[in-house]
Amino acid sequence: MKLHARPAERLCHVIGALLILSGLVHLVVFAVDGGPWYGPVSWRKPVTFGLSFGATLIAVTWVTSYLRIGARLRTVLLVVFAADCVVEVGGITLQAWRRVPSHLDMETPFDTAVSMMLAVGGGVLVVLLTVFAVTSFRHRPTGPTGMALAVRSGFAIMLVALASGAAMIARGVVLARTGHQEAAYHSTAPLKPLHGVSLHAVLALPALAWLLSRTSWSEAVRLRVVTVAVGCYVVAVAGAGVWAVLTY
Repeated sequence: MKLHARPAERLCHVIGALLILSGLVHLVVFAVDGGPWYGPVSWRKPVTFGLSFGATLIAVTWVTSYLRIGARLRTVLLVVFAADCVVEVGGITLQAWRRVPSHLDMETPFDTAVSMMLAVGGGVLVVLLTVFAVTSFRHRPTGPTGMALAVRSGFAIMLVALASGAAMIARGVVLARTGHQEAAYHSTAPLKPLHGVSLHAVLALPALAWLLSRTSWSEAVRLRVVTVAVGCYVVAVAGAGVWAVLTY
């Protein structure tokens, strides 16, 4: 794991930690306030999005240190990514406290503005993470044995998460705009497992490669373990994909 983080990296780590803390705080709020865990209006959203965005921001900040990308460009991309993560979690948290749905809510002009802001923010995430993914395949990532495979596989699987997220938003917006508001809220359910499983490969696989680098195992064995882990992750994503198709 890289040491001597740059100021932008430290900033991203702090923001990521604060987002995770926000998720944990809202878990306490849920325990005290109660209410449903599932559904369009639930404390689940600020909890899961805070934890997920925080972990993803920290993971991407770390993993991109292995990419062969200009320091200035990487800094700009990471700062924009961090800001977008704050906007996404902030909008979701705001709506949770207002007791209204955060996504696909077109009931009032304000709710529509928040929903559109979150949708645009999702588009920005897709662009930024796609740039990192393409960079990982254009130039072999650095790092210990297995890290290049882990980073490339993590970003490739993350693209599945981005595609499934975009599909959820697109279908939900169409349903909401055509007057099927309740159907819009429930339309995302089939794709959520696929989105969730594939989102965190960019953390899990590189973390495994880094942990293996701390062992005394040979390079061949470490690479084989990473390869098997990638295969298992692909099977899990494929299974979630089959479930999405069958229940969509």
